[in-house]
This record gives sequence, C-alpha cells and structure tokens, in this order.
Amino acid sequence: MAEEPVAPVLLDEFKDGVRTLTLNRPEKKNAVDAELWQALGEAFTACRTDPAVRAVVLTGAGGAFCAGADLTAPSDPGTHPNARMRMVNDVALLLHELPVPTIAQVDGVAVGAGWNLALGCDLVVATPRSRFSQIFAKRGLSLDFGGSWLLPKLVGLQQAKRLALLAEMIDAAEAHRLGLVTWVVGPDDIDAYVSDLAGRLAAGPPVALAQNKALLNENADRTLRDALAAEARTQAINFATVDAPAAFLAFAEKREPDFTGRWAVG
Repeated sequence: MAEEPVAPVLLDEFKDGVRTLTLNRPEKKNAVDAELWQALGEAFTACRTDPAVRAVVLTGAGGAFCAGADLTAPSDPGTHPNARMRMVNDVALLLHELPVPTIAQVDGVAVGAGWNLALGCDLVVATPRSRFSQIFAKRGLSLDFGGSWLLPKLVGLQQAKRLALLAEMIDAAEAHRLGLVTWVVGPDDIDAYVSDLAGRLAAGPPVALAQNKALLNENADRTLRDALAAEARTQAINFATVDAPAAFLAFAEKREPDFTGRWAVG
C-alpha cells in the first residue's frame, strides 16, 4: 500500500502580488520545529528576492496562529543551543527586513515566539477569539524571536515588563488596547478583510512603501537629524522611479495610479 504524502509544514500560495504563508502543523497548534524554521527562512528569502511579491500574509492552519517553538521536537544532541538560536534569529531578521509590507492574520493562540512572529509583521489582524502570551517565563525561558526589542517599542518599557515577567494570557481586546493588534474583526470576516488589506498594499508603490517601512524601522533608534537625512535620501530614490510622476498624473486625471516601482533614470 502506497504511503500517503506528508503535508508540507508551510503552505505557500501566490496570487495577485500577495504571497500567503500558512504555518501547517495544526496538530501542534502550529508550533515551530526545525523543519518549519527552515521553511520560513527559505520563504522569506524568496519573498525578498522576487519582484512579483508586493505583500506577504502570514497565518496559521487549524484554528491557531502559532503556539511558539516546539519544545517537544527532537533535536540533535550534538548541536549547540547557540546554533539553534542563530537559526531562529536569522528568520526573525529576514522577516523584519523584508522590503514588502507584511500582515499577520491571527485567529486562535499566538504565544511565545509565535506571538513575536506576529509582532514582527508590519500589521496584525486578529479575531475576538485570539489569545496572546509572552509565555517564556512560564517555561523557565527568556524572550526570543525579537521580543525584547519589539515589546518596549510597541508598548513602552513598563507594559513590556508586565507582559514578559507575568507571562499572562491576554485577549484580543487587551492586545488591541495596548497597540499590539492593529485591527480586531470577526472570525467569519477575517479572510476577506486581510485579502482586501493585502490587495491594497500590493497595489501601492513598491519602492515608496519599502522606503517608508525601512525609515520607520530604522529611525526608531536615530536622532531627528539622522532621521531627516534618511528621509531626504529615500525621497530621492522615490523620485527616480516612474511611480511619483504617475501618481501626480493620476491625481490630475482623477483616477487611481498604476504603481510598478520601475526605475526611471536613463
């Protein structure tokens, strides 16, 4: 009898400029093992180098987003823990540095590295049944997947300490109040909501959106003088594409522009 094919741990769909990556270990609430970390790294690298990708959606299968790292998965006893953490950190950096907008579509639990995977995206859409926790302390661990950097920037130092030290579970409404979720929509509506949102982002000017994302990420640690210099530099890059004049013309003609990001300097 032929064996049934094993489902991939990461589902990958591309449509209309939007690449949707679905964590696919529903029996583990999409907890991430070594195979899935590797698949995410490869997918983010491919998104970075493919000009056809204009937005990325990250979600989970089976009614959960991600239960964090799979601590039950077997690991090579000869592999130093630092090597495993380098793999995790590489994935976090790849996600953070993607030049295209990223959306986390969260339904169900997002805890530990799974929550930080969502927070590493530019926008987070959740449902009322979503639950979140920086669960590390309850496992005798400290924050990872960028949580120690992301949380203070998003909620301030005191609330970040509350989330990290108490490791309590919070609901979507509380996460939204703290600024850790961008929108909360009904579970029956989230697919259409995210599809519309991703489509709007994919239709935007790719070079300008990449510059905006980089400026906001980088300028959080810069002085105003540094930020203004960076803004001037990136604006010059935008004016070297066809998108800025195309937008001006579309505005004058009272229509929507068609953004391509094409270089316009001969």
